[in-house]
Amino acid sequence: MFISFEGTEGVGKTTLIKSLADYLQQQGEQILLTREPGGTPLAEQIRQLLLSPQQEAMSESCELLLIFAARAQHIAQVIQPALTAGQWVLSDRFVDASFAYQGGGRGLNVQTIALLCQQFVPVMPSLTFWLDAPVEIGMQRAQKRGVLDRFEQEKLEFFQRVRASYQSRANAEPDRFVILDACQTPAQILEQAIQAIQAIQAIQAIQAMKRKAI
Repeated sequence: MFISFEGTEGVGKTTLIKSLADYLQQQGEQILLTREPGGTPLAEQIRQLLLSPQQEAMSESCELLLIFAARAQHIAQVIQPALTAGQWVLSDRFVDASFAYQGGGRGLNVQTIALLCQQFVPVMPSLTFWLDAPVEIGMQRAQKRGVLDRFEQEKLEFFQRVRASYQSRANAEPDRFVILDACQTPAQILEQAIQAIQAIQAIQAIQAMKRKAI
């Protein structure tokens, strides 16, 4: 199963991913943890270009295309081989981040982003956890981590647009998105994530039984 984790800065994605991976491994599943931008040596180099605040001013279009270049490599070298091998793929961000950050945050045409997805994204998550919290809370948490990257240095209004875009994505695909209140405790968030996965597994088991009965 392919699961992505989305949200603005400081909402606890990393904590949830690690906890959920531990739970799934205890259930006997093989887990691959990855992230975007990044996930391969080449894609990680692109990540550094995207996040470094010391780089020259980057245009919105350049940012978008760099992200999709990293994503194409990530999918081909990591995600698709892992799924073919029967592994669970847990990715810290995926295509929804492009719609939220470059579409909502930067104001780029979402149809352009959708076209890039059609051309270069042959696989989509079965489940997407959106960890949602007021932007002010997330930014306070992010600032406590130390030096801010290029995205974390954006203004509050930028992240409000990002959050609104995530909400639109979740509204458009309610079967894929599970919204988690990131103001809850990590244990509460993990429990709800596990329940969502168990519900999908139950549906898949029923569908498999029906196919066998045909």
